[in-house]
Amino acid sequence: MGWITRETETAPCEVEVSHCFDSLHAHVKFLNGATINPGDEVLVHGAPVMAPYGEVVREERTATITRASKLEQFWTRATGDFEFMELCEFSFSEEVSV
Repeated sequence: MGWITRETETAPCEVEVSHCFDSLHAHVKFLNGATINPGDEVLVHGAPVMAPYGEVVREERTATITRASKLEQFWTRATGDFEFMELCEFSFSEEVSV
């Protein structure tokens, strides 16, 4: 992997979608042991996996992993903490609740 070039690889994966009262999530598990690094992109192929309420659905799919270049990995690590702050909502006001 170069400092500027990106590489792609294909990996088998299992998609798990849960739509339950206790848990609402979607997870992708790579069946070949592939790991994802900062800046990498994952595209899971196929139709969207839909889970009816109260169920957990698991399907095997194929995913394309686009590996970030060394420069992109460095940039993602350096700026990741700042982008996390975009998810936070702050409010500053002079009003005092009594």
